[in-house]
Amino acid sequence: MTNQIIIATVLMAVAGGMVASQAPINAALGRGIGSPMGAATVSFGVGFVVLLVASVVIGDGASLLRVGQVPLWLLIGGALGAVYVFAALWSVPILGVVTTTSLMIFGQMGAALLLDHYGAFGITQQSINPMRLASAALVAGGVILSRW
Repeated sequence: MTNQIIIATVLMAVAGGMVASQAPINAALGRGIGSPMGAATVSFGVGFVVLLVASVVIGDGASLLRVGQVPLWLLIGGALGAVYVFAALWSVPILGVVTTTSLMIFGQMGAALLLDHYGAFGITQQSINPMRLASAALVAGGVILSRW
């Protein structure tokens, strides 16, 4: 296994823990300020500031000026993230962290299967096969076990 694979594996495991923590923290923020939508807005605002500072510190600030050179549809990623943040912070008090996270991962798996299969957005095409379907089915089983 290459160092890059090890680093990516650890990074994504840590990021997964952060995503699981993000939803209940944002839900508590929503309770604290009395608004789930307001909490999502504050969360995105804080994230924006952190990323802006990090971009400038590592020397990538100038790249932000080139955003006007890309097709507008590429900016939808921020909107998709906003929907996720709101949906997660709203769902955690109702479903709990495990079920919310399991459902999020299940949704990711379904979309990922299709994105890989069609090679969407310039990624390397990887066909849907029985092993990949089984992995999504196991996640679906986890959703069922986490809630019912």
